[in-house]
Amino acid sequence: MKKWLLPVLNVLLTVVVIGCAAETGKSGNADANNGGITGSRNANETGIGGESSTLDAAREAGVIKVGFANEKPYAYEDQNGNLTGFSVEIARNVLRKLGIEKMEGELVDFGQLITGLNAGRYDMITAGMYITPERCAQVIFAEPEYRMGEALAVIKGNPKNLHSYEDVAATGAKIAVMAGAIEIDLLMAAGVSKEQILEVKDQPAAVNALQTGQVDGITMTAASLISMLESARDDNLERVMDFEQPKVDGEEQWGYGAAVFRKDDTAFRDAFNAELKKVKESSEWHTIAEPFGFTENEHPGDVTAAALCAAP
Repeated sequence: MKKWLLPVLNVLLTVVVIGCAAETGKSGNADANNGGITGSRNANETGIGGESSTLDAAREAGVIKVGFANEKPYAYEDQNGNLTGFSVEIARNVLRKLGIEKMEGELVDFGQLITGLNAGRYDMITAGMYITPERCAQVIFAEPEYRMGEALAVIKGNPKNLHSYEDVAATGAKIAVMAGAIEIDLLMAAGVSKEQILEVKDQPAAVNALQTGQVDGITMTAASLISMLESARDDNLERVMDFEQPKVDGEEQWGYGAAVFRKDDTAFRDAFNAELKKVKESSEWHTIAEPFGFTENEHPGDVTAAALCAAP
């Protein structure tokens, strides 16, 4: 080999080595950058998956927003605009034990409560909502906090002679019911047609429909009906005292109400249940219940949400 070629070859070899190093460096930086992005993405994903739960966030803020319907005696605004009711006060008691001191309420039409919860407008429902398999498909329930039967109110003298939902079906009477309420299903199970049911936005609207002659009767839970008639102070309205509780397959139907949570808030629901159990097993339940007209007869006993969700 010519001697003069050696320096040239050395120069060329040096260029090639430097070039390869540069490419390797570029590839290394690309990997580092990609690793940085991946690492950042993973960190973010971990952050999303590990974000504070609804319960943790509420504890940190000291406040939680709840959805409720204007339904006495379960959840309503009193004359001073304060959120109260049996279900509200049960929840308030339990939430304080969980470290959440304040509740903020959002008034929602009963039939839209679950939609609003799942849309994130509030973080739980305290409306005395009955546990049903259909609702269990959309949300999760705490354990029952009360049980309740149904009731019927009519014009004084009961001109249609209504004593059961079957009587409503047989006479063609028209009944006002709050939209989304379980009474609609119970009426239809007794043979009442859709045309006989006037769905209204809340209980006061049902009372008004009866007072103005739009319907022949109104139905709701017994506690709600008593409260509504007391508020109406209308001597032309009366509760049907010998009303027969609705039956399905020969079994009297009792409704069991509970607090409601989004499906991914199982930890919140479980923590709520742990404290609720203590309330139900102590005198606290009765202390909370009595001002709203609830008695031992309305205590839910050992009935579970799981059993109610699985009911046929």
